[in-house]
Amino acid sequence: MSLLMIHVAVHVRPGGEHAFIAATRENARQSRQEPGVVRFDLLQDSGDSRKFLLVEIYRSPEAAAAHKETAHYLAWRDAVADLMAEPRASAKYLNLDPDDHGWS
Repeated sequence: MSLLMIHVAVHVRPGGEHAFIAATRENARQSRQEPGVVRFDLLQDSGDSRKFLLVEIYRSPEAAAAHKETAHYLAWRDAVADLMAEPRASAKYLNLDPDDHGWS
């Protein structure tokens, strides 16, 4: 089974950057404690401070589904809902190289 990597693109409303970052940092911190999470990164666009990318790496699709049932994810989802300039978009990828065993 290959690792599941999810990229979530987020565009927040003007002035929503700080609240989004705070909520997402807390969600990421707690997500990294989940046994099925390999990585959970928060990135900000260098040219547009209102655009973000979440890079989430899970051991399996089941781990990704379990993440969406955690209290911290549900709190994050609710906290950032009104900050969105548009609906967030996600893309799912399967790991090809390096081999899954090369990840922590």
